[in-house]
Amino acid sequence: MERAESNLLRRGRFSEPGRLYLLTTVTHQRTPLFQELRAARLVIRALRHSERLGDCRSLAWVVMPDHLHWLIELRAITLSSLMRQFKSRSGTALCKANLCRGQVWQRGYHDRALRREDDTRKVARYLIANPLRAGLVAQIGDYPHWDAVWLTDSGSLHNCL
Repeated sequence: MERAESNLLRRGRFSEPGRLYLLTTVTHQRTPLFQELRAARLVIRALRHSERLGDCRSLAWVVMPDHLHWLIELRAITLSSLMRQFKSRSGTALCKANLCRGQVWQRGYHDRALRREDDTRKVARYLIANPLRAGLVAQIGDYPHWDAVWLTDSGSLHNCL
């Protein structure tokens, strides 16, 4: 049974190809599934698969122990289709690997369309700094589950963002 709030979240949701979106989704009951390295890597593989399909261009993402932040440029698909396919693909992979039992993701997700005047790199820096703010690491380079298109060969977030 759907909760009334989930319907309100969808009201007014608009998917515009070419627009940048910050997406957030959390695990079922905020279970910290992605503390397990293999589980986090399967989710990352599902993110990258969405990009290979041409559904989106990933600009930055961070997989936290119980949620995901994903900055994308939407391509020729709706946000709801992108997230539904991503959640299905990642959930199936996690269950096949015996890393979960039952539901992986909570229903729904949060999205925020970036405005043209928004500083995309600033949004990406904020997103990627989540492990620092959560106290998971002392420096972002120590956290293994994030990426951004602005990375250089040196791998220094401060130099590229």
